[in-house]
Amino acid sequence: MIKVAIIVGSTRPGRKAETVARWVHAVADKRSDAHFEVVDIAEFNLPLLDEPMPPSMGKYSKPHTLVWSAKIASFDAFVFVTPEYNHSTSGALKNAIDFLYREWNDKAAGFVSYGSAGGIRAVEHLRLIMAELKVADVRAHVSLSLVHDFEGYTIFKPQPQHEKAIGVLLDQVVSWGGALKIVRENAAAG
Repeated sequence: MIKVAIIVGSTRPGRKAETVARWVHAVADKRSDAHFEVVDIAEFNLPLLDEPMPPSMGKYSKPHTLVWSAKIASFDAFVFVTPEYNHSTSGALKNAIDFLYREWNDKAAGFVSYGSAGGIRAVEHLRLIMAELKVADVRAHVSLSLVHDFEGYTIFKPQPQHEKAIGVLLDQVVSWGGALKIVRENAAAG
């Protein structure tokens, strides 16, 4: 069984990402084809990238990087829950991603986004970032509107069709995550 991280992609006070991630987890928890865990980047207290060596070298020197590295390395796939800030993802999520390299490689990712335009521009940027990290991003994407899925722009009340869309996204993430786990195992063996 593969392990999938549902990554809370914001550290902002009053953020919506944690509530959305918990909802994704509640939907995912009904499945038996993977193990799902919410991973909140706020809990790792990552400063602005402070490693002296490029992440691709894997020579981490900071305790917070080593903890973050071990956590991300333990997963086979990811669902990133991201807000859209200024037509992109949050700086905190980008920073957390930038700390690592090999821990992301040859894994799968899906996206759940929210914002005034559903967070679609944040996901466009994340897809480019994932490509550089050798992460296979799935086609399915769940886009949540601050107008239609949040009462008064604050209380999360997703439209009913989003639960089915999460199912499609998770189907793809689990399928690709499983296939890429085999790719990683074959590379390690051979």
